[in-house]
Amino acid sequence: MSKKRILVTGGLGFIGGHVMEELAARGYYPVAFERIIRVDKKMLPNCEYEVFVGDICDRNAVSTAISQCEGAINLAGLLGTAEAVENPFPAAEANILGALNFLQACREHGKRGVQIAVGNHFMNNTYSITKTTAERFTLMFNKEHGTKVAIVRGLNAYGPRQKHKPIRKITPNFVTKALRGEPIKIFGSGESVMDMIYVKDLAKILVETLVSDWTQFDKIYSAGPGVKTSVNEIAEIINDITGNKAGVEHVEMRQGEVDNSIVLGDPTTLNDIFSWFDFVSLKDGMEKTVAWFKEFYSWQED
Repeated sequence: MSKKRILVTGGLGFIGGHVMEELAARGYYPVAFERIIRVDKKMLPNCEYEVFVGDICDRNAVSTAISQCEGAINLAGLLGTAEAVENPFPAAEANILGALNFLQACREHGKRGVQIAVGNHFMNNTYSITKTTAERFTLMFNKEHGTKVAIVRGLNAYGPRQKHKPIRKITPNFVTKALRGEPIKIFGSGESVMDMIYVKDLAKILVETLVSDWTQFDKIYSAGPGVKTSVNEIAEIINDITGNKAGVEHVEMRQGEVDNSIVLGDPTTLNDIFSWFDFVSLKDGMEKTVAWFKEFYSWQED
């Protein structure tokens, strides 16, 4: 019997690679939907998979890819907060029009899907605005067209294989600074609260939401442990793990971000599909993340 094929747009990215591995571990055959085939041995998932070359903004390509699979998870999109303030158009095209292509294809072919959304949905930056617009379109499609596309708000995912540039994400940038023995650069006061989720936990939630018989399509699932951790505390944990004595350096807040903000998940939303979800603790997850960077990343270079 052939394995069921599941499409993952952005399947060779940071979160996507872990989702591909989770699918393979459950006996599915993952298919990555990507604009280009990337061959980076340390970034590729440890599983057999196929690549469908296409652009999320190409409606026909998205429709064709989804028609060939049993279900699909949409992780495609352009990241960036400060990076997308000056020119929001590419992100709007990929994150909104791309999501519409995904939703329409699920509608046309009667396929179940998952649309990833963001925890900081209230922030007025390009990424948050575009991903939250996609979230609302998903709710509309489910109500008006009968699609079955779940919404999962992924909180601040971290873990092995996360790149530190060109988009400056908190964990890889903190870790690389610490491994070089430099002060960790913190934007603003560092008192903003973040809900950190280990990437493999997020992958499990995304896949289970796709395949569970208990998934609801008129609500929003929150993929985060609901633990309040300040940016200053995250930096302290990383400095402790790496043995970095250089401390931290506070600099001006970036465009598109809000100082002293609180971005927190609600794990009780997952009760529909999990009787209990055992999240990896931030300390354990960060130790695994630092170990990966030590082994695979050339952290001598910025």
